[in-house]
Amino acid sequence: MNYETILYDMTDGIAEIRLNRPHRLNAVTAQLYDELNAALSRAEADPDARVVLLTGEGRAFCVGADLKEHKAGRTPFERRQYLQGEQKVCKRLLQLGKPVIAAVNGFALGAGAEMAIASDFVLMAESAQIGLPEISIGNFLGGGVTYLLPRLVGLAKARELVFLGERIGGAEAVRIGLANRALPDEGFLDAARDFARRIAAKAPFSMQLAKEQLNMAAERTLDAALTAELEGMMFVGTTRDWQEGVDAFAEKRAPVFRGE
Repeated sequence: MNYETILYDMTDGIAEIRLNRPHRLNAVTAQLYDELNAALSRAEADPDARVVLLTGEGRAFCVGADLKEHKAGRTPFERRQYLQGEQKVCKRLLQLGKPVIAAVNGFALGAGAEMAIASDFVLMAESAQIGLPEISIGNFLGGGVTYLLPRLVGLAKARELVFLGERIGGAEAVRIGLANRALPDEGFLDAARDFARRIAAKAPFSMQLAKEQLNMAAERTLDAALTAELEGMMFVGTTRDWQEGVDAFAEKRAPVFRGE
């Protein structure tokens, strides 16, 4: 499949998707959203893809909307379709049946930050910066960030990040719970791929269930969570991967999960 605004690669169980508009610091367009959504569908349908790694080509992860395209003169309908494109992508990242890792290699601003926040893991290069400048330029937030951000960093810190629109670095993002890890700039993408390989080695069905149930945790009662966990344990117990895990433990070796 040919793409114009992204790059797609499948290696070692990792579906790596790179935003590929480096001349515009990977600013998003309607076409990029369409192609990214198609690539996510491709990764979800591929049984060999165990994890998605989302990053940016060049000096940035994604600096948000391409303002030059905004000036091109869209009708209100076209603008709504464009804005809904981001909503669809972020919802897809959040609900994809496979873990998604955002490897933030440079600026992640606006829609770029929102896509990172919708991912399961955020890895940041030490020099990378993430921020939500929408309020500062008279725009508004998208991608479910008003739902997700307070759950990650708490309401007080979410207000600060949104109202002030300040950029923060990798170490600070980790400190407040917005990012998982800050990694050295040198060899950043290789380190992110190593992290992805560790995730890819886990049992696919177990990961999918864990992602679903952790994402729903804030909406559930304890009893509902216990019931969902019981059903999950019963289900994975019917899989070959469950038996592989038991056998590997008894034989003191690393399990090899096949998604069966």
